[in-house]
Amino acid sequence: MAVTPSVMAPLGNKAADFSLPDTISGKILSLTDLKSDKATVIMFICNHCPFVKHVNTGLVSLANEYRPKGVSFIAISSNDVVNFPDDSPEKMKMNAKEQGFSFPYLYDESQEVAKVYDAACTPDFFIYDKDLELAYRGQLDDSRPSNGLPVTGKDIRAALDLLLSGKTVPAEQKPSIGCNIKWKP
Repeated sequence: MAVTPSVMAPLGNKAADFSLPDTISGKILSLTDLKSDKATVIMFICNHCPFVKHVNTGLVSLANEYRPKGVSFIAISSNDVVNFPDDSPEKMKMNAKEQGFSFPYLYDESQEVAKVYDAACTPDFFIYDKDLELAYRGQLDDSRPSNGLPVTGKDIRAALDLLLSGKTVPAEQKPSIGCNIKWKP
């Protein structure tokens, strides 16, 4: 497992639209369908990464707390499923049900969405404001699978709270750390 940090894309970038299959509902969903007029969280995750497994319960809790406040959550897996079959769409659907995901879990088979968003690792988080401009990219919090710190989501919570109150998120943000996205050969 290669430990990889976020690329830290430039703040203010516009979110690129996409249309991807949702492994939970079986529907093709787009950013236009899923975005919020308050804040939209796009997270690149997968099934097998220990960093993602470590935060899954926290992601579900975060989404359950902020979706009623008008925040949209979108999970995307872009991993190569030939070499990493645990990340297949069928297993994504099973994992989403087991974890209790209240948000779509989209499959980026071509890996084009991950490339457009500059996603580098799992988990990798991008928060867009009401105008779909990048306001935050970075870590969920300081917790890692081996450091003993609790998963709180404090960094993303702080960013969402600022956006929901109409304030600007500070530009100093810590990159997420996780497994590299498993790119196709």
